[in-house]
Order: sequence, then C-alpha cells, then structure tokens
Amino acid sequence: MKLRSRFPAILFCLAAVLFFLPIHAAAQSYSFSLPPMGWASWNSFGNAYDSTTIQKQAQAMVSSGMKAAGYQYLLLDEGWWLGVRDEAGNLVVDKQQWPAIQPGEQAGDMANIVRYIHSLGLKAGIYTDAGEFGCSYLGPDTGGPRPHTGSYGHYEQDFLQFARWGFDYVKVDWCGGDKPNLDPMLQYTEIARAITDAERQTGQHLFFSLCEWGRQRPWDWAPGVGGVIEDMWRVGGDITDPIVDDSLPVHVQRKVGAANILKNFDDGIHPEAQHTGFYNDLDMMVIGMRGMSEELDRMHMSLWAVAASPLMVGADLTKLTPSQKTTLTNAEVLAVNQDPWGLQGVKAGESKQGLEIWSKVLSKPGQRAVVLLNRTTSSGVISFTLGQLGLRADSAARVRDLWAHQDVGEANPSFSQTVAAGEAAMFLVTGREPESKTYSPEPKHKASGVACPRCSVETNRREYLVFAHIQAKREVGLVMISYKKPSGAPSLVFMQVNGQPPTRVGLFAADQPVSAAVQAVFDTGRANTIQFWSVDGSENPVTAISVSAE
Repeated sequence: MKLRSRFPAILFCLAAVLFFLPIHAAAQSYSFSLPPMGWASWNSFGNAYDSTTIQKQAQAMVSSGMKAAGYQYLLLDEGWWLGVRDEAGNLVVDKQQWPAIQPGEQAGDMANIVRYIHSLGLKAGIYTDAGEFGCSYLGPDTGGPRPHTGSYGHYEQDFLQFARWGFDYVKVDWCGGDKPNLDPMLQYTEIARAITDAERQTGQHLFFSLCEWGRQRPWDWAPGVGGVIEDMWRVGGDITDPIVDDSLPVHVQRKVGAANILKNFDDGIHPEAQHTGFYNDLDMMVIGMRGMSEELDRMHMSLWAVAASPLMVGADLTKLTPSQKTTLTNAEVLAVNQDPWGLQGVKAGESKQGLEIWSKVLSKPGQRAVVLLNRTTSSGVISFTLGQLGLRADSAARVRDLWAHQDVGEANPSFSQTVAAGEAAMFLVTGREPESKTYSPEPKHKASGVACPRCSVETNRREYLVFAHIQAKREVGLVMISYKKPSGAPSLVFMQVNGQPPTRVGLFAADQPVSAAVQAVFDTGRANTIQFWSVDGSENPVTAISVSAE
C-alpha cells in the first residue's frame, strides 16, 4: 500500500508463457492458472467486514453473471483476523465475526466460510503480511498497535493453517516487512517455501499473491520465487486514494479517476517477467467505485485486459449497475485477458504524443489484441500498421471492435479510429504471422560468465546455454523455446537477453514435446544473445529456439 517511482517500461528482455507446441501450434490442455479473476474486500470494506459480508458478495458474484463469465475468487483482505494467537502461536479467530454457517460447524473456524464459498462453485482467498504487523498497525505512539498483525515468525504455521482451512489463494502484504526494512526477496522466498510445504502436507494448492508495491523491482525476482509454481506480484501502489477519515465508510472515502488508473497501468508493464502462471498485478480493479464513469470503466477494463493483469474487482458487488456488470462480463474482452499464452501487451507506437497503440500477442495464429488509448484532452485519430503489431503487411487483416461486438473493416496495411479524449478503443486484429528462424545453442559454457545480480537466492548456476547471432528487424519479437519434457515436477530455468536482468521460465511435463512462447525485446542494431540456465542447477532442458522478429 505504498508507491514507488516509475521504472521505464520496456527497456529489456522478455515475457514467457508455457505449455505449447511450436509457434502458434495447437495448445495442449493444462491446469495452470490464467490471470486470476475475482473480488477483494479491501476497497469497499477495509477492515470492517464479517462472514455475512462475504456471503453476500459470493451470492452477488453468482447472481450478477460474473461467475458464469469466469470470475471465481473471493479474497478476504486485511480485517479478517484480529491478530490474537494462542500460547502455541496458532491463529485465534473471532467467533462473532466468523460464526458457524451450517449445522454442526464450530464458530471461529475459517473453514466455515471456505465451505460456503466452495458450495457456490467459487474459490476462497485469505490475507496476511510478511512482517510482524500488518498495514493497519499504527504503533505505540498512537496508544498501542491495532491488532491486525502479520505472519513473521509463523510462516510455516500460518500457511499450513490456511491450506488446512481449504483456502485456494493467499495475498501477502509488505507493510510489516517495510517498517523494519526487511529484504522482500528473502522474506517472500521463505514464504514461498512455506506455501510449497503446506501444499505438500495437505494437497491444497495456494495461489500466491505478493504485495510489495514494486519498490524492490519484484518483476526481477518474483516469478517462481522460492520454486513456487504460480504467483503474481504487485507492481505499484493502490489505485484508490488513501483513507482520510476513519469515521467514514470506506466506499465514501475512496475515490478514483483516470490519473490513478493510468499510473498503475504505466507502473505495471514489465513483459519480461510475465508468462502463464506468473503475472504482473496492476492492483484490484475500481470499476463501480466513486469517481468512475462508463467510459472510464471501459478504458480501465481494456487496459487491464491487454496487460493480462489479474482481474480482482474491488467494488461492492451487491451495488453494481447493469452497465458495470456488462463491462465486467464482456466475453470478448475477457478472452483477451485470459488468452492461454498469458503474454503482457506492449506499447507498439503513437500516432502522436498521447495517442497510443498497445498490442498483445495472442495464442491463435495471426491474432493481436489492440488498445488505442487517448491520453490527451481532445478527440484524436489513432492509426496503426500491421507491421507495428508484428504481422505481415502483404495481405489485409480483419479488425473487430470488442466493445461493439462487430467487425469494423480491414487493416490494409493500416487502420485508423477516432478516439475521444480520455477514452480507449479495443480491437481484435486477425492477419498473418511472419516467418520464424530456428537457432541451435552454442557449445555449453560454465556459469561463471552469467551476470545475474539478485536473480535468485536459490540458484546454482553450473552451466548455461547460449544462443547467439540472433538478428531482429523489430524491437519486440516472438521466441519459442523448445525443450525436453521434464519428468515429474515442473522445472524452472532462467532466461536472459543481451545481459539484461533475467526471468524464470517454467517448463512443464506434458504428453508430448512442447515449447514455451516468449516475447523478447531485441536490439535491432546488433546481433542478439539469449542464454538459459537451470534455477536449481539440474540439467538444462532447453534444446533450441525459434525467433520471429521480421
């Protein structure tokens, strides 16, 4: 719940995605999560909610059509726990806040609300802090600490309890880690290992949501931190304005606007880190909050979709208008966010300053999602070419308006649209992919030459593979990583482009050989180099890469 200075968006590297055959071949089935979709309690209720609140939100998620559209998580953010532990250090739950729901249940058992959420076909999320105290801790100089505390010193104990209660998702904040100046990479690595151990003991999977606000560049180290398979990390501060008066209801105090949304969007573009199962989190959505409009709702939804950010709604679901429900459940827009490749959109160009083109590579051959964003104070014409999208320009491409649900013409080889001030238009462009070139690795190298400051606390870089002399005419290109399928558990490898900060890529066991689709940022003025090495020091499974960057 802090802010960080903005880091330039696309200066280096790549974004990876998993589980697919060679370039744009048919995808295999898999169980790894796409960007989580759901609801979180914080924006609308702060610390003031209980079992009845959550039940009503769960019911509204079903009755609104959001569940049918793909929303599934109900996150109990800060405020679910009063910070009391028993003599053994176990979490003590308030029996009035979390009573029995069904006959035979015991008050004060969080499994009660989990069972209720699961009974509606939804999933349950819970919250803690990486430090000793949570974000509502005020300190002894204010008359004593508020009792909303964290899990520091109790990682194994708490995450095992979350799994035993049956939760499917856990958000871990950083307020308590920030105050004593703890190292977030080290603490979140410990937490990831506690989560993995809890999963091993219980068989209950916990999707891991890190909330460090981006100040320590989590996109450099959070993907697969501690060996965890599936996580997401906050890349900036809260979208909503801070609470100014504790006596007012949270939804009255919090107000949002275009500036808040655009700042979080800009802070969140780090495609070098993102792939299926690992996501940049631009913060919970504010559609339905005070200060929003229908036009701003659509812009917000378009940007979060093209960025493939998790879609966690923060508004009170019982108060959504028909228009807000329609925006949140637009199937064509959601399909962009939930595309199996999980790649994050990148800025493809500008018609002029403030009139921007954002493009996201989709898994279906020749398809791109395109958002035309007008940041200016007057209406403007925004134009893009097929070449800017990384598509072949020697044949026309079909253009479909995803908000109007209709085809609107062709890009042959360009397309133009007038976009009102402060608004966004969103399209699906279907054309032809460029040709790709296959590269084989150079002879194996020892890892002493790999520059990887703070890339991982658990890595043992015994050897690495080098793919050299990669030519690119476009700055952003598509790379397919061919690999030998791992036996048993997934394996993680580091991938590094031109010596820039690396990211982890997950390589997963499958019934037949597969490839990982990657989006790499190249230097068009020289030959490029990509190298891989195993996270845990085991044999490197990568065998070849194909690059499409014409």
